[in-house]
Amino acid sequence: MLELVAPESVGLDSGQLSRVSEHLGQRYVGPGKIPGSITLVARRGQACFLDIQGQRDVARGTPMTEDTIMRIYSMSKPITSVAMMTLHERGLFSLDDPVHRYIPNWKDLRVWRAGSLPLFETERPARAMTIRDLFMHTSGLTYDFLRATNIDYAYRKLQVGLVRPGYTLQNMVDELAQLPLEFSPGERWNYSLATDVLGHLIEVISGQSLPEYLKAVIFDPLGMDDTHFEIEPDKVERFASCYQRNLHKEMEMNDDGQDSAYANRSFYSGGGGLVSTIGDYYRFCQMLLGGGTVDGTRIIGSRTLAFMARNHLPGGADMSAFATGGFSESAYEGVGFGLGFATKLDPVRNGYPGSVGSYFWGGLASTLFWVDPAEDLVVVFMTQLMPSSTFNFRGQLENIIYGALT
Repeated sequence: MLELVAPESVGLDSGQLSRVSEHLGQRYVGPGKIPGSITLVARRGQACFLDIQGQRDVARGTPMTEDTIMRIYSMSKPITSVAMMTLHERGLFSLDDPVHRYIPNWKDLRVWRAGSLPLFETERPARAMTIRDLFMHTSGLTYDFLRATNIDYAYRKLQVGLVRPGYTLQNMVDELAQLPLEFSPGERWNYSLATDVLGHLIEVISGQSLPEYLKAVIFDPLGMDDTHFEIEPDKVERFASCYQRNLHKEMEMNDDGQDSAYANRSFYSGGGGLVSTIGDYYRFCQMLLGGGTVDGTRIIGSRTLAFMARNHLPGGADMSAFATGGFSESAYEGVGFGLGFATKLDPVRNGYPGSVGSYFWGGLASTLFWVDPAEDLVVVFMTQLMPSSTFNFRGQLENIIYGALT
């Protein structure tokens, strides 16, 4: 369990931080808009605020606890991205390597011009997709749930990247080889299965399965014992149920934690498949804030991590100038994107007071985190409500927590 220090000892006002509890309790947990939540704030390497409210399973009346295991969905992406960059530090690939060097049947990928499944009119891309494009979501890939184009319709129809018995990462990349890209790589930013493809590349380059590699390189060294792609039988009791908001703005069950699809999986989604706890993800964030090292354990080099957290969008643009599509885990104004993280470029344009250079992401069930090197600050928030666009937890928590700095 986490050991907490007094907020004042690390330059935060405890009275202001208590407003996090009031805000979440009065506006969300109490009215039944979310089942429960856990919020962690840490500064200068020490956890100083932990708020736990509500329930991990509403029907069963099971309380939310510090060791509750939750679906982190796209908060898997930074983990997979860091893991991939540990292979970069070994000299095993370059960011500008063409992806087809590692996935040969992607050599002749085409770009959509017109038509729908199964009859597409396509053209050659302006250039080959690179590994950098996968990190940055500039690959031309997409997601089935974006519901914006004929390509994401094809993903839905063919169930590309959806968990099902016997389905693997190799099946996914073979299916993607048969479909056109949304656009030529590098032209735009579009949220996508790109990080799942990075997970496949980790397997190809390392010779290990993605779960094996993450366990050896990140989870075991950091002591992240509850972070997995599957729920182990002895941990089912701690697994939260997941909820969604229906058309009547009511909360209803999406996935029963005690009878969940997170068992016996063969598809390891590096982009959205992990489950974790507040304590485990905090360990990962401690490592990020520590420049790749925490408690003497080195995961990745400080220069590599700083490089990942910089804005890599062309010309230093923010996402509002470069992104397409209507969904991501970030606002677009004043926000750039690096190698696996969004990064704050301009708090004024963004509208929230986090520091320039803070970096972050979130997950589909409304989990989120950010790391602020300028203030030596980490925040992790977990709940289980889909979709993450329902409420602006990130902006609201930024307003309250930065107000506590003394």
